[in-house]
Amino acid sequence: MSSTVPVVPAEESGGSQAVKAQLRLREMILAGDLPGGARIAELTLVERLGVSRTPIRAALMRLEQEGLLDALPNGGYAVRTFSERDAADAIELRGTVEGLAARLAAERGVAAVVLNEARACLNEVDGLLLQPALDDEAFTRYVVLNQRFHMLLSEMAGSTVLSRELERVVNLPFASPSGFVVVQSNSPRARDMLIVAQDQHRQVLDAIERREGSRAENIMREHSRLAQRNLREAVQGPHLDRMPGVRLIRQRG
Repeated sequence: MSSTVPVVPAEESGGSQAVKAQLRLREMILAGDLPGGARIAELTLVERLGVSRTPIRAALMRLEQEGLLDALPNGGYAVRTFSERDAADAIELRGTVEGLAARLAAERGVAAVVLNEARACLNEVDGLLLQPALDDEAFTRYVVLNQRFHMLLSEMAGSTVLSRELERVVNLPFASPSGFVVVQSNSPRARDMLIVAQDQHRQVLDAIERREGSRAENIMREHSRLAQRNLREAVQGPHLDRMPGVRLIRQRG
């Protein structure tokens, strides 16, 4: 009896390789493996990532669109450096789009099943924050839950257009909702700051359930202010070894 092996279309396989290369390259940049200003050598990446030049080139183009790379006039790419203002503007943009998502969710109404998922997510965060001090494992779990809640918030708006734009925004350098949580882990106020963020999560969910659109929007705009403060602490703090990608940020605008 013969069996048939499914054939993966070339374009699908190439697209998958490009996505994997994109994710790995982003990790390398934010981990400091590819320093700011460094020119990207395609052949070196081919050897390092074990994929062909075609998905590498597609990944480089996507990372330029995200803003992590600059296209060079004579061809090729270099790792981009950012002003503190660039990073602050990206965070501000996320707060604006998430505020809009929260307002639309409140005005349009949200299915009970999604509200229950969000509530369960926040209950898990509450469990983490019962600990008097958070270790690395707890911070890692917080990042996962925090990203989950923000994803659900995007879903609540019921808009594919807004979800697509929000996905693009959070991929901007340093704009992720959990972008600076690892820096907080070095602060004696770490748990207190996360408690404030968690209270804002609870408040926005309450506003959405009560159909209070303006209140929900304002809470999410204010929520992004915490990330702005974390950005300032990350740039000025002594713990760059915990987040080497912060070295890509210049303190001058």
